[in-house]
Amino acid sequence: MTEQNKHPEIAVTQIHSTEENTTDPSSTTSSDLNTSKFTEVATQLSSTSEDNNSSFDVIKYAENDGAPKIVLATLNARYFHTSFGLRYLYANLKELQSSCEIKEFIIQTRAIDIVEQILESKPSIVGFGVYIWNIVETTDVVSLLKVIAPEIKVVLGGPEVSYETEEQLIVKYADYVLTGPADISFYELCKDIINKTPPEKKVLKSKPVGLEEIALPYEYYTDEDLTNRLLYVEASRGCPFKCEFCLSSLDKTSTPFELELFLEQMEILYERGARNFKFIDRTFNLNIKTTMQIMQFFLDRMTEDLYLHFEVVPDHLPRKLKELLAQFPEGSLQFEIGIQTFNVEVQKNISRKQNNAKSKENLLWLRDHTSAHIHADLIFGLPGETFDTFKDSFNQLYHCRPHEIQMGILKRLKGSPIIRHTEAFDLRFNPLPPFNILSTDRVSFPTMQRINRFARYWDMIGNSGRFKYSLPHILSDEPFDDFMAITEWIFNKTGQIHKINLKKLFELISQSVEALYPEKHELVIEKIEQDYEAAKLKSLFSSLNLYAVEKPELVVKNKSLQRQQRHMS
Repeated sequence: MTEQNKHPEIAVTQIHSTEENTTDPSSTTSSDLNTSKFTEVATQLSSTSEDNNSSFDVIKYAENDGAPKIVLATLNARYFHTSFGLRYLYANLKELQSSCEIKEFIIQTRAIDIVEQILESKPSIVGFGVYIWNIVETTDVVSLLKVIAPEIKVVLGGPEVSYETEEQLIVKYADYVLTGPADISFYELCKDIINKTPPEKKVLKSKPVGLEEIALPYEYYTDEDLTNRLLYVEASRGCPFKCEFCLSSLDKTSTPFELELFLEQMEILYERGARNFKFIDRTFNLNIKTTMQIMQFFLDRMTEDLYLHFEVVPDHLPRKLKELLAQFPEGSLQFEIGIQTFNVEVQKNISRKQNNAKSKENLLWLRDHTSAHIHADLIFGLPGETFDTFKDSFNQLYHCRPHEIQMGILKRLKGSPIIRHTEAFDLRFNPLPPFNILSTDRVSFPTMQRINRFARYWDMIGNSGRFKYSLPHILSDEPFDDFMAITEWIFNKTGQIHKINLKKLFELISQSVEALYPEKHELVIEKIEQDYEAAKLKSLFSSLNLYAVEKPELVVKNKSLQRQQRHMS
């Protein structure tokens, strides 16, 4: 156990696991406990200094001996992520701050080990941030904690327990559940528990509060966070759009934080060395005047390592904003752009307003006139979507040339209005997390499985950036059909969609092209060699088996001559 003083007011203790910390590559999501958002990030943000052995961080604040101890805990998908929500709760604990700790774990850590570390602090109250990606593991932790230390008051919060609350197993084990934004209500509940005037109800709805009443959390990012982890920030909360697959559709509008105060906080983070900012605003470019001021703030402070992530709506890029975006250097911007579908009827079904022509025009403009990394999203399984209409959306989006196409599978987020279509479109969702769609009236379960495999292989091949030289020569004007054929060839060959060795993946791609598109194979091999050299793998390219069928002249009948044949072939 090592202890480092990273900030004048905060001591950070990092406790290392004896087991290897394996990461979940599909999770790159916002950890905001205090908003009713769920942002499923498929974006892969790299960290050159990620600590792959740290099972969790403990942020210890000045302890008040004798006072009831509060622990704020959550299970992040990766060590690289930070819990924005827990820092909001801490920031608003007022006089209770002096007896509070934040403990951040990762979902791969054993429940019994998490409980042991929580109990070391001898808490009276433990608050858990619960999300779709950690609900299973957090349920294990809470149930075990209540068996070992039933006297501890367990409080749950977060989007996953804010809706359909009473039906959830984890709620059975908890003492209290706070639904909705809990910035202030968590403080009030803790105070009631400590004063021995606890509420009679288990499920408590947080009262709405103005953003001006909330203390901001940014000073509670530690120096370790600033150096090695992703920092979440928000210039606004809420969303004016009503897309029914998203929890933000329940918001009435988007409300900004006071801009001058927000930029002051960004300045402090920047001066402390922060260079990696992920904005979780649902519609960052909604108010162009505010967007321009924030972008100019960062442009004025541009460094080689400054990296900004924004979620933007694609059909709202006026000329002045475009002129500003074009000034940002390569490697400094990432835009997450939700397309979801280009099918007009499906858009109507889910109450999504989107100018498709303008969206495609702006995607192409961003690709041609800025250095931003473009991460565009599609969702398969929406009510009314068919295999063919989704294929058409994919093909249209591919020809807009985003760097990544994140193919999400529709999930039934608790509270989202998408459930109103269940009967009309025969929507059948997985009853277990992540509550993904299994079939609809227009998409059978086997077809859904085919798309799941397509999405997984596309992430490994199309989105990874490892095949940027070869992939354009493999795919034609109908990229969906081409890649589906490759998907099915590789799956039939291996039966795997996970844990495919990178060297093996190079071989499989080459072999599939030879089998499916033999006229392209010679050129594709040249491009694959470029990709392989860029990957900087240890083995030589000449050692790869690039052919689906071994050439007859390479077969040696006399095993004693195999060594000689390897030199001559």
